[in-house]
Amino acid sequence: MKVILASKSPRRKELIKLLNIKASTIPSHIEEVIDLSLDHNEIVMDLAFQKALSIFKDHKDEMVLGFDTLVIIDNEILGKPKDKEDAKKYLKKLSGKTHKVITGCALIKKGYSSSFYSSALVKFYEMSDKEIDEYIDTSEPFDKAGAYGIQGHGAKYIESINGDYYAVVGFPLAKIYQELKKFLKGF
Repeated sequence: MKVILASKSPRRKELIKLLNIKASTIPSHIEEVIDLSLDHNEIVMDLAFQKALSIFKDHKDEMVLGFDTLVIIDNEILGKPKDKEDAKKYLKKLSGKTHKVITGCALIKKGYSSSFYSSALVKFYEMSDKEIDEYIDTSEPFDKAGAYGIQGHGAKYIESINGDYYAVVGFPLAKIYQELKKFLKGF
């Protein structure tokens, strides 16, 4: 079975190999439309489905996996920062506090679709302005929701995590594996 990740993330491409699946990547370039009547869990699943569907339309004989990750603090969604000022603002909000990370996934194959999510609570250590500036200078914050990567330079600022580590990375490995098992049983 051919699998396509509707993502440009090199992390996701590496992590899917842990499931013994070879996948190609085709990034979705849709304009994300957030339905604010949905709760945060529904939003990430809906966005993941939008991305997967945009690729599936041209690849109907393949399985497509779509993803979306939200970082939420004080009920505010922190997306990918637009620039250094945005990254600094996000990191100051996260410093010394606990926030929620939710990754939504959508699996689409001809005659089948499933959307699901996994989450974690992440607590940051206090970060000084100097630490924030040094972290921003790594360029890591710019392609990540919430302006940090737990699997990279950002790891040294994480005090604790309660929940699915891989949801924070953006690829909830065990949850995806369980969903794929359900899918395969149906065929």
